[in-house]
Amino acid sequence: MTGPTPLAADGRIRQRERDAVVQSLRAGVVPRVGQQHIQVGRVAEVRATLVDLARIADGGASSRFVIGEYGSGKTFFLHLIRSIALEKRMVTVHADLSPDRRLHGGSGQARSLYAELMHNLSTRARPDGRALASVVERFVTQALTKARATGKDPQAVIRSRLDSLAEMTGGYDFAEVIGRYWQGYDGGNEQLRADATRWLRGEFATRADARAALGVRAIVDDATFYDHLKLMSQFVRMAGYDGLLVCLDEMVNISKVTNAQARNANYEQLLRMVNDSLQGGAAHLGLLFGGTPDFLLDTRRGLYSYPALASRLAENRFAADGLVDHSGPVMRLGNLSPEDLYVLLTKLRHVYAAGDPSAYLVPDDALTAYMGHCAARIGDAYFRTPRETIKGFLDLLALLDQNPDLDWRTVIGTVRLAPDPDSPATGTVSGPVDDDELASFRL
Repeated sequence: MTGPTPLAADGRIRQRERDAVVQSLRAGVVPRVGQQHIQVGRVAEVRATLVDLARIADGGASSRFVIGEYGSGKTFFLHLIRSIALEKRMVTVHADLSPDRRLHGGSGQARSLYAELMHNLSTRARPDGRALASVVERFVTQALTKARATGKDPQAVIRSRLDSLAEMTGGYDFAEVIGRYWQGYDGGNEQLRADATRWLRGEFATRADARAALGVRAIVDDATFYDHLKLMSQFVRMAGYDGLLVCLDEMVNISKVTNAQARNANYEQLLRMVNDSLQGGAAHLGLLFGGTPDFLLDTRRGLYSYPALASRLAENRFAADGLVDHSGPVMRLGNLSPEDLYVLLTKLRHVYAAGDPSAYLVPDDALTAYMGHCAARIGDAYFRTPRETIKGFLDLLALLDQNPDLDWRTVIGTVRLAPDPDSPATGTVSGPVDDDELASFRL
């Protein structure tokens, strides 16, 4: 589902991806590349988002709230869906919300969020971000090719292709800026091209600066944040891509806004985005929001504190007794099972060895022993919110790698583990794990 796995010529995992996965997970963060090497479970959730991506490519829109506890894999899942979208010829943007980056604000917070999104704009050819200029160049190059084939003026072809944007909020100025980019491209004026790219990234803070540099009267600001996302979704389509996927993580920061009026203004913006995706008010646009259960369910500060959002995000009343409905806007990430975690440990061992089975540092017995150790130290949190478990396992491999004389049997019991400090408190188990308990982890 994520395309061919990038491997070296001999079938092993490339060192760059190996290092990115290992170093990121040991630091407790999600790797930017190589997610496909360690993906386990989530089959139903991925299948549901594939339906969303197909809808976006077909000219529709979608919005999803990916809900899970801290450490349960929300951010990893968002990155995984981003990588799938890139393989399906989409453009993706992503950012984390923070006190300085919100959906709505009066002091540049929404513009700051937009600028961060555009900074992280990615394509399949440039999956690490900073791809906005290449998307614009692709559009301009296509227009130039068409102009040469028809004998028309390139400027006229560009304006003709952008005419449909004029009916959208901010579309006229957006089209004017693309025209300025072409002028810089055609005349070799690098400053004009750079100014046009800055405008598209939302980096102009005042209208006066934008007018002096580009002759346009508008800029991306807090009031037009979402309007410009819709414009960008249309523009990337014109540039030959299938749509725009927007991934916003750490949505819990909205619920942490202490001022009720400011918090509700953000929820009002979020409601507008959800309504557009449900009612056909946007095209070729997908929205993924990552948050915790408290962000969703808290009736005092969370999404459920805003009645209009609570009604739209209400879950299927018939989805009970183990039944799951992934067609609604809320997607709850289920817990990983012990079997899932076992498979994950085998994949981590494989990645650490750069895909070379002869370089494995521990046998299968070590995996079950480590899982038993985790269960004894932190209870069932070891597979419900596995971030600390993963970090501990990679720390174990690093220790064995640097000390070849060590026996894994003597080291596993010394690995220090604690429940993820951000996750809800869970019961812990103390004391050694007996053979019967270890046997329960064997597949």
